Amino acid sequence: MRIPAFSLRPLAFGLALAGAAFAAQAQDKVVFATNWKAQAGHGGFYQALVDGTYKKYGLDVEIMQGGPMVNNRPMLPAGKVDFLMTGNLLQSFDNVKNGVPTVVVAAIFQKDPQAMFAHPGQGYDTFKDMTKAPVAFIGKDGQFSFWQWMKSEHGFKDAQLKPYTFNVGPFLADKKSIQQGYAISEPLSIKAQAGFDPVVHLLADHGFSTYATTIETRADLIKTKPETVRKFIEASIVGWNNYLYGDNKAANELIAKTNPDATPAALQGSIDLIKKMGIIDSGDSLTKGIGAMDEARVKDFYDKMVKAGLYKPGEIDLSKVATTQFVNKGVGVDVRKKLTGK
Repeated sequence: MRIPAFSLRPLAFGLALAGAAFAAQAQDKVVFATNWKAQAGHGGFYQALVDGTYKKYGLDVEIMQGGPMVNNRPMLPAGKVDFLMTGNLLQSFDNVKNGVPTVVVAAIFQKDPQAMFAHPGQGYDTFKDMTKAPVAFIGKDGQFSFWQWMKSEHGFKDAQLKPYTFNVGPFLADKKSIQQGYAISEPLSIKAQAGFDPVVHLLADHGFSTYATTIETRADLIKTKPETVRKFIEASIVGWNNYLYGDNKAANELIAKTNPDATPAALQGSIDLIKKMGIIDSGDSLTKGIGAMDEARVKDFYDKMVKAGLYKPGEIDLSKVATTQFVNKGVGVDVRKKLTGK
């Protein structure tokens, strides 16, 4: 039996509507890997996940946490993850030097949280005072990165060095010593163990001009799926504003579920320090939005690392390190103003 053509139209129309509805609901799958266990320093990403911001932007995001026994870095160039949260620009310089096709697309931390700590009342009120410390506990990675800058820029000496094994015990036992650490975490553990607030000197406040907690993606993803990159970056920025200034209870619950070591006290303590020191929202981010980057600042940091002996002049093609294509647009500034009134 032949069905009249006009009788097929309602069916075709219905299928078209169903197809359009499915397309509207389809989410772009994105895998985002962090470089350490879930914590307050990752909070904006978890916020965007739990409050539906990623979904609103058409993204189905999976957050893959890192840790001491997990190395997520090779998974980005290998195509196993789409975005990677990294430390600071040194790793990105190394990628370009080694021909790894990854690019920084946002800088969540305007200031690197790397800091030096001292016991109060021991004569270390200024950063320069620390050059006189008999002992400086610095980890192996730090000795070959920021310590080289501390020597070239501020006059620290290798004679001060002792290895830091990420145990604050030796530092606590020697009141005249100084120690490296993250300004948004170690002060909390020192206070919990020893009952005092250490003297904190943030390297960023003394010229260590790198961005930190940067987001990298593959160069090919920027070329073939720029809208996916844009949506992920902008949704993450909105998430960070809501996490810092809005209701972050659900995000913190997910962080604690992902990493049981992230206690409510530790999370709130870190958030307070992030705000107090302007780690995330300061400088350019106040007007250009969280994640802001400046090409001149990338060059400034590179020049300092050349002076410190980490790289040779002209060794790195800085045009391949980062792009401002997806930031500096003021995204999220309205969210902050709505939540804080300023």
